[in-house]
Amino acid sequence: MAAVQEAATTAPTARRYLVLATVSGATMLYAMTITIANVVLPQMRGALSATPDQIAWVVTFNLVATAIVTPISGWLSVRFGRRNVMLVGTLGFTLSSILCGLAGSLETLVLYRIGQGAFGAPLVPVSQAIILDIFPRRQHGMATALWGMGVVTGPILGPTVGGFIAEDFGWRWVFFFLVPFGLMTLAGVWAFITDRPTRGRPRLDWTGFLALAVALGAMQLMFDRGERNGWFESPEIIIVAAIGALALYLFVVHISTARQPFIQPTLFLNRNFSLGLLLAFMFGMLNFAPMVLIPPLLQDLRGYPDSIIGLLLATRGAGNMLSFIVVVRVAAWDPRIALAIGFLSQAVSGWAISQFDINLTLFGLAWTSALQGFGIGMTWVPLTLIMFSTIRPHQLDEASAVFHMLRNFASSLFISICVAVVVRSTFINAAELGGFLSVFNKTLLFPWSTGSLDLTQPAQLALADGEVRRQAAMIGYLNAFKLFTVIALLPLPLIWLAKLPKRGTD
Repeated sequence: MAAVQEAATTAPTARRYLVLATVSGATMLYAMTITIANVVLPQMRGALSATPDQIAWVVTFNLVATAIVTPISGWLSVRFGRRNVMLVGTLGFTLSSILCGLAGSLETLVLYRIGQGAFGAPLVPVSQAIILDIFPRRQHGMATALWGMGVVTGPILGPTVGGFIAEDFGWRWVFFFLVPFGLMTLAGVWAFITDRPTRGRPRLDWTGFLALAVALGAMQLMFDRGERNGWFESPEIIIVAAIGALALYLFVVHISTARQPFIQPTLFLNRNFSLGLLLAFMFGMLNFAPMVLIPPLLQDLRGYPDSIIGLLLATRGAGNMLSFIVVVRVAAWDPRIALAIGFLSQAVSGWAISQFDINLTLFGLAWTSALQGFGIGMTWVPLTLIMFSTIRPHQLDEASAVFHMLRNFASSLFISICVAVVVRSTFINAAELGGFLSVFNKTLLFPWSTGSLDLTQPAQLALADGEVRRQAAMIGYLNAFKLFTVIALLPLPLIWLAKLPKRGTD
């Protein structure tokens, strides 16, 4: 480590900041792709003739691919070099973005989104490692903060600009919008990123990695298609669940018995790390679900254009940026307090949205989204402090990989669960509310109960049926946000079980 820091201090200052700008661009590029597609989910659903649960695959399978590839980012960078990993990752991500814009069916779009997630997954962890190498230790805080601006800027820029582009040119241009950023990042990596010499050829535990990849993919597929196929009444779901359970069993047995397993089981003996993984799982569940639920709610039920939806989603990024002003001081005092404020902010936001009705206002959605982003920012920093405060230096890479993998998988899993809640609640409530639209309901014979509608006319009856379905769908979205609120409240009693490091210790 000392040799690395000595090399860092001898690097020209201008070059350090050019490297910082390059890797920050790569981070912003990856952050944009997660949020930019959410704005155009309703538009893609209509263009590709997809159902609400099917169009969610565009987001969930991207996150699953990221979760699977993230744990091997360290191995890839040592085996092939950080520069090569960044070049291939950026180039593959850019090409996948072009293919997403050219996709002619839902299946091909999901496939190319998987490519985006797989190629983009190493960009964030490798970028962070490059920054810590190129800057001396005394500047790590400043460099990391500047690099983190890419994570914050992406979720603001992506939905805002993407909404206007989609409204004027169509959903395909949202993906084409990423291409210039990808090419600029590629040029920066080619010009400024260099590799440090490494020793040896690291070995990857392919058995453990493949078993975990199959388990994650099978579980995601089960939750994505379960509601549509009737869950365990479907042979397909039974087979997928069995494959996932078998792969998970093989993974657990393998890492418990192998000499050099993919993930060291001794990591989980660390109380703070194991508790942090549980908190990270619930943090991941809360991270992206609202960004998948809100766009179709606004466009399908309220008729808002893509540009307005993009601006509303950007308020979440603004709240996230505001949290960085507060979180550092609060976390330095007691990270558990910052963590509690973060989860509580998301719970308040979810509860407030769950109390909306069909006549929700722009201001109501703006402040709840901003509060949600504030909660995400307040959670991120103290969560990493608690998780890694008691991890030994030689375990940091492996622990970080497990953390990011679990967080991304939790995000994709909860999106699928929320979409299933919306679909099922909509179906049940449409049946219950629609039961009142019957010739046997004598109340409908009185003008004061039907207003200007004449339910003896087919067109008027269809109008009433459409309103029933709209109200039923709104109930479905509210139920999903009630579940969101419950998940945000669950971590609050667990936070205080974390053991804080003694002040003044490294």
